[in-house]
Amino acid sequence: MVSVHLENGVVEVRERPVPKRPRGFALIRLLCGGICNTDLELQRGYYNFRGTPGHEFVGEVVESDDRALDGRRVVGEINLACGNCEWCARGLGRHCPHRSVLGILGHPGAFSEFFTLPERNLHVLPDDLPNDRAVFTEPLAAACEILDQVAIPRGGEVAVLGGGKLGRLVSQVLEAHGARPRIFGRQTPDPPAASYEWVVEATGSPAGLARAVEMTRPRGTIIIKSTVRDPVAIDMARVAVNEITLVGSRCGRFEPALDLLRRGAVRVDGMISARFPLAEAPRAFAAAAGKGVFKVLLS
Repeated sequence: MVSVHLENGVVEVRERPVPKRPRGFALIRLLCGGICNTDLELQRGYYNFRGTPGHEFVGEVVESDDRALDGRRVVGEINLACGNCEWCARGLGRHCPHRSVLGILGHPGAFSEFFTLPERNLHVLPDDLPNDRAVFTEPLAAACEILDQVAIPRGGEVAVLGGGKLGRLVSQVLEAHGARPRIFGRQTPDPPAASYEWVVEATGSPAGLARAVEMTRPRGTIIIKSTVRDPVAIDMARVAVNEITLVGSRCGRFEPALDLLRRGAVRVDGMISARFPLAEAPRAFAAAAGKGVFKVLLS
């Protein structure tokens, strides 16, 4: 089978055997995969990654213990939790200290003709939800996580730093909630200092958090979405004096994301910049790293 391999910043396509399916896992055929900023950070050295990347996907179950899954289109949560620790008991397996993470940490990713994932991680897609929309489930779930973490009221004004893929999804989730987001991209003039009670940092840049601190009102909240390779320096005195709350925000539940996609409450069709076959993954990664590019798909 064709599989993408990432090592020392180099993206290659290799031939590998079809993986064996452990008990409780499904063997999945890739239908569609999305390259995200985390994949690009892995290429730049994040986690000293070596292996098959890819965690945004739509796939078809080829074989599973649960025969009702066979032949069904699925998306999948990316954290492979142990199921036995206190975090798993609280329904927070994405923080399980023993977890592996699809295409990021300890488990081969979805940028392969076939891959495996626990059956309990899978969500069956409705027939009327096309692949090109369903592939946004995982990043949209990450955007929805903000509303599980922070009580943003309807009508609340929210600054969203970053006009890229995630920033646009966050903005649409906030709009669907009834909040009033404003996206600040690279070319947007800076707002007055200390002007927002809620700021979502989704720039993917080390400078983004410092800018967010400047924009946040005293006792305001910054929701941090960026995952960058290098340490980030911010003015902690300003954070302390203004009593600013910093909230790290990562993966989210798939249910609210799938509900938004089913209802057409978010618009993702216009966010696809390019498509490549899996065998052209090096070109796809190069395209995804281009300025102003949104989602690049592999299939």
